[in-house]
Amino acid sequence: MHVGQDADRIDVLAKVLGRPIFSGDLDMPGMLHGYIVRSTRPHAEIRGIDAREALAFPGVVRVITSADIPGENSYGIIKKDQPFLAQGRVRFTGEPILIVVAETEEIARRAGEKIKVKYGEIGAVFDPFSAGDGSVQIHDGGNRLCLRRLIKGDSEKGFRESDCVIERTFRTTWVDHAFLETESGIGWIDEAGKLAVCSSTQNTHYKRKEISRLLAMPEERIRVIQAATGGGFGGKLDVTVEGFIALAVHLTGRPVAVRYTREESFLSNTKRHPLHIEYKTGFTKEGRIAAVSARITGDTGPYISYGEVVCLRVAVHAAGPYDVPNVSVESRMFYTNNPVAGAMRGFGVPQLALAHESQLDEAAGILGIDPLDIRMINALRKGSLTASSQLLSHSAGLPETLKKIEPFWRGRRKRSETTGFGLGCMYYGIGNTGVSNPSSSYLRLTEEGKIALHSGVCDIGQGSDTVLCQILCETLDISPRDVVLPPCDTDISRDAGSSSASRQTYISGRAVYEAALKARSFLEAQGFYSGKTLKDIYESEKEKAPLLFEGYFDPPTTGVDSETSQGVPYATYGFATQMTEVDVDKATGECRVVRVHAAHDVGRAINVRNVKGQIYGGIAMGMGLALMEEFIPRKTKSFDDYYIPTSMDMPEIEVFLVEDEEPTGPYGAKGVGEPALIPQAAAIVNAIRDATGVRMNELPCDPERLKIAMEKEGSER
Repeated sequence: MHVGQDADRIDVLAKVLGRPIFSGDLDMPGMLHGYIVRSTRPHAEIRGIDAREALAFPGVVRVITSADIPGENSYGIIKKDQPFLAQGRVRFTGEPILIVVAETEEIARRAGEKIKVKYGEIGAVFDPFSAGDGSVQIHDGGNRLCLRRLIKGDSEKGFRESDCVIERTFRTTWVDHAFLETESGIGWIDEAGKLAVCSSTQNTHYKRKEISRLLAMPEERIRVIQAATGGGFGGKLDVTVEGFIALAVHLTGRPVAVRYTREESFLSNTKRHPLHIEYKTGFTKEGRIAAVSARITGDTGPYISYGEVVCLRVAVHAAGPYDVPNVSVESRMFYTNNPVAGAMRGFGVPQLALAHESQLDEAAGILGIDPLDIRMINALRKGSLTASSQLLSHSAGLPETLKKIEPFWRGRRKRSETTGFGLGCMYYGIGNTGVSNPSSSYLRLTEEGKIALHSGVCDIGQGSDTVLCQILCETLDISPRDVVLPPCDTDISRDAGSSSASRQTYISGRAVYEAALKARSFLEAQGFYSGKTLKDIYESEKEKAPLLFEGYFDPPTTGVDSETSQGVPYATYGFATQMTEVDVDKATGECRVVRVHAAHDVGRAINVRNVKGQIYGGIAMGMGLALMEEFIPRKTKSFDDYYIPTSMDMPEIEVFLVEDEEPTGPYGAKGVGEPALIPQAAAIVNAIRDATGVRMNELPCDPERLKIAMEKEGSER
C-alpha cells in the first residue's frame, strides 16, 4: 500500500545534501547577465531614455527597450494588459523599462545605474476609494477593473427577521510572498535550435505561451523547464524573469541569466490583495445565521494579474463555511498605482475569513452561545446549499472537524488573565473558479523496465512529485524504485495547469490515476501481475507503437451566473477548523501563539506526513498575516523592514485529519495547500479578543496596533 502512508519525499535526500541545482545556480559557458532598469515613479510618462553611458561601459553587450520586442509587448493570465517593458508610460514604482545585458552581473548592474530616464509626472492613485472619481485614468475606460455580485435569497428580509445584527468593517494590507528563493532563470539555444528557458516557476506551459507571443515565435520552437524551485505561494505564477531572459537570448544569441536580489523581488513581485470589507451578519436568537451582506473593495494595482479571479472568489466565499439562506455580496476591484497585486495562497479568502469568523464570535458573545456551538449550528454539511446554491452531496466534513477540536475547546484552561483561545473555520473551493481547469499526464514504459511519469506539475516544495508517484504506485502495484520522474519540461510534459488553487493533488492526481488505469489494463494483458517483469514486457513490445498511456481530468463545474454568481464554481471543497491559544503581553502589545489544534477535511490523505507539513506551513503563514507581515508600498525595501515568522515563533501544533472522501478525486483526495492557511489569522484575532477584550479589525495586529487598541479600550471603559 502506498496511498495513506507516511512516504518519504522523493527529493528529500537530495535537498538535505544540497544537490538540487536551483535556477540561480545555473551557469553556462559564454553566459551573459541581464539587469532590469525599473521606474522610480509610480505614474509618469517616459519622455526620454539616455543609455549612452551604459552602452559605453566596458562589458555591456546590449541595452534592450520595448522597441526591440519582435512580438507583442504584453502579458497576463486573465488579460494581456501588462507590458514586459514600459512603452511611453509607467504605472507603478518598479515597473521594468529596459534590460542591460552584459558580460557579468556586476557590470550589468553598474551600467544600469548610469541609465537616465526623463519622466513627465502624472497624478497617481493610491486609494481604491478615490480611484473611481475619474481625476486620474490609469487605463482607458476608468479605474474600476470589475464588479462581481452574489445574490442568494433576500438578505433584507433576512435582516428584518434577525434578532441580532452585527456590522463591522475589516481591513487587510499588502503581503509579500517572501519565498526563500528569489526569481531567477537562465536561457539558451538548445541542441535542437529551440530557445530554452529554465526558471523558478509554477507553470511552465503558461510561460511558454507568453514567450511565444513576446517573440512572435511558434510555441514548438520554445522550451520552458522548471528548475528546482524554492517556494512560490502564487508569486511565480505570473511571468517574472522568463520574458526578459527569452528576449535577451533571442537578440544576442548567447546564454543569458537574470537573477533578482531580495530588494528587486520586493519591488517587482505581485502582492496579496489588500481588501476593505464592510460586513453585516444577522442571527436568530437560536444562533442561526439569517443573512449576510458584504461589500468588498480590493486594490489590484495598475494591472489585472489575478485581480478578477480574487474578485469573484471572495464573492463566492463571502458567507464563509456556513449554511446561510440569504446572502448579498458586492465585490469590486480597482486599479491603482500601488504594486501589482496577484495570486497569493488563498486568493482573497484568508482576508475574508477575518470578517466572517470575527462576526460569529461577536454573535456568540451577545447571544450567550458557545463559539464552537454557533459554528456547529451553522456549519455546511452534506445536504447544505453554499452561498452560490451548490448542493453539497458528498465530502463536506466541516462538522467532523469541529468534533475533532471540541474536546480541546471544552477543556481549555487559561494559564493567566492574558491567555486567550480562538476558533477559525473555513471552506475553500479546490481548483479555478467556475472555469475549465484540466490536467494531462502520460506514462511511458522505458527500455530499462521502468515507468516514466511525465507530468507538467511544478513541484514548488509542496511535495506534489511524491504524491503523484504514490498514486501511480498504488494503482499499478509497483515500487517507487520502478518509477522515473523526468523534469517538468514543456518538450516532454503535458500541460497540467498551474501549481495553484490547491488543485494539483486533486486534478493532476486524478489525471495520473486515469493514465495508470490504462497502463494497468495493458500490463495485466501482458502478464505483469503473473510473473513477467516490466523489462520483459518492454522487450516483447518495443517494435510496436510507443508504450504511452495518457490521462486527463477536468473537474465537473458549471460556472456561475454573471449577475448572481449562482452555480457550481467548484467540484469539491476543503473544510477546516483551527483552535489557537495565545498569550498577550499587555505592557507591550506583543502576542505569542502558544498552541494550535488544526482539523482538516482533506478527502483522503495520500501522504499523511506531507499533508501535515502543508498544515504546519499554512499555520506559519497565517501567523505572519495576523501578527507581523505588512508591505508598505514605496517604503518596504527588504527583510530589514518586513517581518515573517521564524522557527522561534512556531507554536506547538497538533493536526487531525478528517477523510470525507471526494468521489471524483484520486483515492478520494482533495487539496490542502491553501486551506491550511485560511482560518489561522482569524483564529488568532479571536484569541486576542478572548485575552484582551479588544476586537482587532485590521491586519496585521502587530504590537503597536494592539497596544494602541488596548489603551483606547481601557480609556473608553
